[in-house]
Amino acid sequence: MSRKKKIIITVLVIVGLAFTAMIGYAAYLYNEANNLVSDAHEEIGRENEKSALRTGEVDPVDDHVSILFIGVDSGEEIENDRSRSDALLLATFNKDSNTVKLLSIPRDSYVHIPEVGYYTKINHAHAFGGARATVETVEDFLNVPVDYYVRVNFNAFVDLVDAIDGIWYNVPYEISEPNSGNKRDSIRLYPGYQHLDGEETLALARTRKYDSDIQRGERQQKILKAIADEVLSTSSLLKLDDVMTAVGRNMSTNLRMPEIRGFFSYALDGNIQIDTLNLDGIGDYMADGGWYFQVDEESRREIQETMRRHLDLEPFVEEMYRPPN
Repeated sequence: MSRKKKIIITVLVIVGLAFTAMIGYAAYLYNEANNLVSDAHEEIGRENEKSALRTGEVDPVDDHVSILFIGVDSGEEIENDRSRSDALLLATFNKDSNTVKLLSIPRDSYVHIPEVGYYTKINHAHAFGGARATVETVEDFLNVPVDYYVRVNFNAFVDLVDAIDGIWYNVPYEISEPNSGNKRDSIRLYPGYQHLDGEETLALARTRKYDSDIQRGERQQKILKAIADEVLSTSSLLKLDDVMTAVGRNMSTNLRMPEIRGFFSYALDGNIQIDTLNLDGIGDYMADGGWYFQVDEESRREIQETMRRHLDLEPFVEEMYRPPN
């Protein structure tokens, strides 16, 4: 056999082995994802498991849908429905435009909680009735259907960022914060563009001492976009096993694997656009002595219209949202 033929055969064998390894890795990841999603699956507990604001079932493969992301304190078990939520982000997905609208809802927003029938901070809804009460509160407040929820504790956040070897982010100011284990002043960051690990990213996302709830929400949106960009990058493809493990063991969701596959098109297209939205309002102390964020009514209506239009839904005809007393 000539030397040239040997080289060709060797190259073909290497390519074949690489292709086989890729197929095997993909199959392994798929099985792992199935197992993780199955373990994390938790129905929300509402009638027919669909939003009361929907006239029929939806599927991410064919329809525009929404997901409510609920972050709970890392010190709490993910199954613990008595904890308050620390972060709420509502995302709407439009398949036609391959776009996402991402709304950060301030945790101190003064809203009506259907579970208990009175007004208080929106982050109390989770303590009153877990994911179901939180979803119902967001729907009552915005009149935007919440089709799915994903609830994670902050261990998932730290492990996810570490699984992708951190993110690059422009830290706006010096901060001194506790870590996820509440060790005081154990995380110190200085202004500037820098590489952050999981604990540092969590500290920056959670801090409330240096700006407003609105700015905190905007900061969290930027951090999530940085994480998403890194997860979807070529360099992270071989880290997907670690990523799934990091999130799966600290997550509950009503999504099933076929529905999750419906979101793959957003990533595969390579041109996904994430637009961030924020509610205007003012923070103030009320008669009960508590500090609340009172959402501006016009801002709420604009957000409602934007997100419903993004889901290709008709404008919601309603009376004025019951304003705080």
